[in-house]
Parts: sequence; structure tokens; C-alpha cells
Amino acid sequence: MKRKNIIKGIAVAAVAGVLAFALAGCGSQSSQASSSATGSASSDSKVIKVGASPSPHAEILNAAKAQLESEGYELQVVEFSDYIQPNVALQQGELDANYFQHQPYLDNYNSQNGTDLDGVAAIHFEPMGIYAGKSSDLTSIPDGAKIAVPSDATNEARALLLLQDQGVITLKDGAGLEATKNDIASNPHNIQLVEVEAASVPRQLQDTDFAVINGNYALSAGLDTTKVLASESADSLAAKTYANVIAVQAKDADSEKTKALVSALESGTVRDFITSTYNGTVVPVF
Repeated sequence: MKRKNIIKGIAVAAVAGVLAFALAGCGSQSSQASSSATGSASSDSKVIKVGASPSPHAEILNAAKAQLESEGYELQVVEFSDYIQPNVALQQGELDANYFQHQPYLDNYNSQNGTDLDGVAAIHFEPMGIYAGKSSDLTSIPDGAKIAVPSDATNEARALLLLQDQGVITLKDGAGLEATKNDIASNPHNIQLVEVEAASVPRQLQDTDFAVINGNYALSAGLDTTKVLASESADSLAAKTYANVIAVQAKDADSEKTKALVSALESGTVRDFITSTYNGTVVPVF
């Protein structure tokens, strides 16, 4: 998932189905490996096999290939379109690492499955953004305006926090990333929340005044990300919590392969790639 100048999975209690989709990051419900690099993780100490969602994860990994090659490593990217199989494959030793999820999702997966996968480095965050629908000015919101937001618990909390940051609503003290619409303490514009599944929010733009959309879904919907009205900042609570991580088996956390992979992904080349490609809908956090 080149786009000019760009935050499921997610609160985090899902392990499969639609909620797992919302919790981990971006992708779809069925899984597939779209690389020729299938089978077990290579015993070759110079081959690094990483499972990833197609966009932006696989794209970011491919931007790190040249640096890894210069250090004598061959990076093989195996693409998955679901959020269960990459962790299964990693735990079973079919991969050296994966890159598709944030730490809360990984923690929940470990808790539910008795695994010990380790998030060794946070690479990027996919901010939620407020997009214009029937209205285009956040400083002049019509009374009773309809605002579409994701319906899953964590993404809705993030949407509410972003709306609060823009002065649209005020939440009760301490609501944080567990906020729900019941935590709205002040609603001066009498906004009406239109709650729909996260991937469907972009389709609500024609019928609502504004929509709060995850970065990956804005990309997949072909929205003009240069026209986002406001978005979560790279130092926001959500960014610190839901940054996407490189995961490995705990025993490999300090391996030479892992160190090389992390170093390449935290390079200036990858930072520049993310910044120039995604126009704020994906932001580096390293």
C-alpha cells in the first residue's frame, strides 16, 4: 500500500476478524505471500526474510534494501494481506522478522497465544487526519455538523482526541486513548458522530461535513493527502503508542541480522523515502 508528499488493528483486544484488521495497521482479511521468498527463514546468515503488509511496510523495507546489500545482506520481503499469519510465520521460524503491527497489537497477540515475539524498533506512525466533506473550515463548523469516525474502540478514541486538539469538542479529563463518545464533556457545535468501520470512513465524505480517517485508508481511497485539514502529530500520545514496529523472536532481539535490519530502516535514506513518498500519511518516528 510513488505518492507525492504522507497512522489494526487498536482498547486493543482483538485477535482476528475485522477488529484485528483495525488493530494492526493496514491490509485485508485474507492472507497471501506474494514474494518468491517462501518457506522457512533462511539458514544463510546473510539472508534476512521479513514478512510485511504490502503498503507502506513492504515499500519501506524495499527502500532499505540497498543499504543492507552494501553490508552484505540480502533482504527478502514476503507480503501478507492479513494480520495473523505474519506473527504465526515468525513464531514458527519461517521469517526472521515482520513489520506490519504496533506494539499494543503485538502485546495482545503474545498474551493470547503464549508467544514471546519482541518489538525491537519503532519505525513509523500512520496518523489519522481530518478531511473535508460538505464543509471545509474547522474554525467555522455548522451547528449539528456530521463527522464520520471509525467505530472500533481505539481508532474512535484517537479520532476524538484529534477533534479535541482542533477545538471541536472537549473530553473529560483523563479519557485518553480509552475515550468514547460518552466522554465528550463539551460539544459547542452539537456535532453528530457517524460511526462506521474504519476502512469505510472515506466513503462517508460525500454525506458528512468532515471525516477522521486513518492514514492507510486515506491512501487506499486515493484521497488527496495534501488537503488534510489536521492530523495527529508525530509526538502525540497516539504516535507514541501506535508506532509500527519491527518484531522478531525474543531470542533474536540482539542478533546481527536484527541489528542490521533495524539500522537500515533507521537510516536517513529510509527517513527521506517515507517523508517524500507519503506526504504525512506515514511519518518516521526514529
